[in-house]
Amino acid sequence: MRNIDLESLQIFKAVVDFGGITKAADQLHRVQSNITTRVQNLEERLGVKLFQRQNGRLVLSSEGRVLLGYAERLLRLSSEAESALRSGVPRGTLRIGSMESTAAAHLPLILSDYHQNYPEVQIELITGTSGALISKVHRFDIEAAFVAEPFSPEGLESQEAFIEELVLITSQSKTAIKSPKNLKKSTVIAFGTGCTYRRVLEDWLSNFGVIPDCIMEMGSYHAIVACVAAGSGIAIIPRSVLSVVQIGRKVTTVALPTRFSRVKTCLVWRKGHESMALNAMREGLNQKK
Repeated sequence: MRNIDLESLQIFKAVVDFGGITKAADQLHRVQSNITTRVQNLEERLGVKLFQRQNGRLVLSSEGRVLLGYAERLLRLSSEAESALRSGVPRGTLRIGSMESTAAAHLPLILSDYHQNYPEVQIELITGTSGALISKVHRFDIEAAFVAEPFSPEGLESQEAFIEELVLITSQSKTAIKSPKNLKKSTVIAFGTGCTYRRVLEDWLSNFGVIPDCIMEMGSYHAIVACVAAGSGIAIIPRSVLSVVQIGRKVTTVALPTRFSRVKTCLVWRKGHESMALNAMREGLNQKK
């Protein structure tokens, strides 16, 4: 039994990417009947429906979503193999994830140097919490991600990128904090569940029997720092981020004990996975140490 050919996967992915048979046919310079036949043949071969019709539009079925993940991986590997044999120079797309703090304070220089050295690689960046990003790496939604320790290494390989210094921030109007016990009934302002830094703050407070009065979840460091400056609560934040957030001068920083303040950021990828673009990123990080 022959394997699914890459051309069929490319046609299937085009229908997904461009939202239907007609637009996929235009992009691939094929007649619509050819696209329809290839999709139907693929469905017959697999014994499943890859698309469903909803309000006159084609949408992926649950089986189609599964195939899409594999199709993207296979097409990417095919492109990488051709690229490697043709030139030996990284090219194509590198999809990476990053925590908001890393994207704001560290990645501009890293990505600028990378683009200068490998201009034929297109980088797609997705931000999120460490937990969410690791899930995306496992699903191969992204090729690699910058995440904070601790994390489960199962199924992953990792490389140290840099060390972040975490500090507690409070409003300038708040009285001096001499002990975590001064923070009783405080509101913690943080990213959603899965944020490593939020967990560090919660662990530090719990060591002293302090339970936050409530947790206010935000989606960016600009919002977190602004709320802290306004007196809405406290937060933990990498010191490097304060230098790139203008309102960072409007808050007071409080040093944390070393075992809570020093957190390692790592680049992680699926065990056994390699690509020229990813290897180039890893080499660049090694050179910056």
